[in-house]
Amino acid sequence: MNLSAAEEEPTQEIHIPADIDWEMLDKSKFFFLGAALFSGVSATLYPVVLVKTRQQVAQAQLSGIRTAFSIVKHEGFRALYRGFGTSLMGTIPARALYMAALEVTKSNVGSATVKLGVPEPSAAAIANAVAGLSAAMSAQLVWTPIDVVSQRLMVQGSHPSCSSPCRYVNGIDAFRKIINTDGPKGLYRGFGISILTYAPSNAVWWASYSVAQRFVWGGIGCYFRKKDDEGNENGSSNNNTIRPDSKTVMAVQGVSAAMAGGVSSLITMPLDTIKTRLQVLDGEENGRRGPTIGQTVRNLVKEGGWLACYRGLGPRCASMSMSATTMITTYEFLKRLSAKNQESLM
Repeated sequence: MNLSAAEEEPTQEIHIPADIDWEMLDKSKFFFLGAALFSGVSATLYPVVLVKTRQQVAQAQLSGIRTAFSIVKHEGFRALYRGFGTSLMGTIPARALYMAALEVTKSNVGSATVKLGVPEPSAAAIANAVAGLSAAMSAQLVWTPIDVVSQRLMVQGSHPSCSSPCRYVNGIDAFRKIINTDGPKGLYRGFGISILTYAPSNAVWWASYSVAQRFVWGGIGCYFRKKDDEGNENGSSNNNTIRPDSKTVMAVQGVSAAMAGGVSSLITMPLDTIKTRLQVLDGEENGRRGPTIGQTVRNLVKEGGWLACYRGLGPRCASMSMSATTMITTYEFLKRLSAKNQESLM
């Protein structure tokens, strides 16, 4: 997303390093480095995701901190990474598919909207929203089966409140038992609602991220303009153009990502809770069919009213904000590392 034109003011312009589109990337370097970097991000955030998942399927509501302490107390610290190996195996291909769909769509839609005469700020927001939508839908083909298996492992614990009716030795064992019980469709339980959760969530996130960046850069521009008005110590040439360094650019990207993550998590939280319940609470014990979306919603409301749909909001909001911040800064750093021509980025 090119923000340089979007941030112009009557007296000042913020000069931001050029955006790197799909054609400028060394694809092999992009995917190889991306797998390594995002594996590290996933490892860092996995315990928060596990705590959020436990909260969503528990009948009694506990805070995120109490849930985490309870897991460590009863099951040990390693329990916070239960199912991580399975999740990581699926994250690498899913993330590669996500990044490819995101960049190709963003580049094509961005060019098309600009050609249609749409102003660049609006074109950037539209391109980001459509790219996020298509990337999420593509990646769910891989992510949903991995989610089903890893979440079964996440909620499987020695503590009675979070035990699964079926015991799994590891991810392969869980995969085999799900196939034997429900067939291949069992791996795609909740696929429809996953699309309804992640596709709008990604569209909202990327569009919000684009708008948030313009908002933050606008605030920075006002700050510098006010500073220049108070005392014109530098030459007039410095009054017209602000050239932020790489640290400032990264900080703005991180703050914008956190803002977008908070908005997105709040809007899509009920769908995420329903999706998690559908994928985990399947009645395997007696070979029964899993609950429908309607039954899941009714059970949630019966357990804690409509607020039960927001169980795990704290960990999810924290997870999405931290994930968004680390993801976008890592992603932008990855794109710069993977650019074919490093000199053109200056």
